Amino acid sequence: MKKKPNIKLIVGGVVIALALGYLLFRVTQSNTQYFMTVQELQTRQSELQGQKLRMSGAVIGETIEYNSETLDLSFTVAQIPGDHRLIAEMGGMAKTLAEAVADPNAARMTIHYNGVRPDLLKDEAQAIMTGSLDENGVFQATQLMLKCPSKYESALPEQAED
Repeated sequence: MKKKPNIKLIVGGVVIALALGYLLFRVTQSNTQYFMTVQELQTRQSELQGQKLRMSGAVIGETIEYNSETLDLSFTVAQIPGDHRLIAEMGGMAKTLAEAVADPNAARMTIHYNGVRPDLLKDEAQAIMTGSLDENGVFQATQLMLKCPSKYESALPEQAED
């Protein structure tokens, strides 16, 4: 005698599997943050003002100002592409950072951060920041991560791929 499959059990299993898949998708999606470029932020400044954002740019060393008493840090970053393929076509990340800093016509943005000055904050470093744009177009960073250009031998960093 052959047993009939329990339809309720099968439907319940499918519903649970779909629910878990949906939850996994949503969690993954909410943890993925795209790095905006300086140009994107400048173009969409009015709509993005005050929102939590993540951006990346090339540090222009001569603009770094730090007050060790108040822990106020400000510097300017230059536009670098957000597309890995374009960076590879340009000769890699180290070359892209150097060219961005040297280009006086590259889009630039002032960054303000309050905290200890990172050791890797120097000319041509890649700055990755989380924060928001204020009403004056200054990026108020709450988190600051730096990647030194010497770290980019041939591999590209994982920027916007998650």
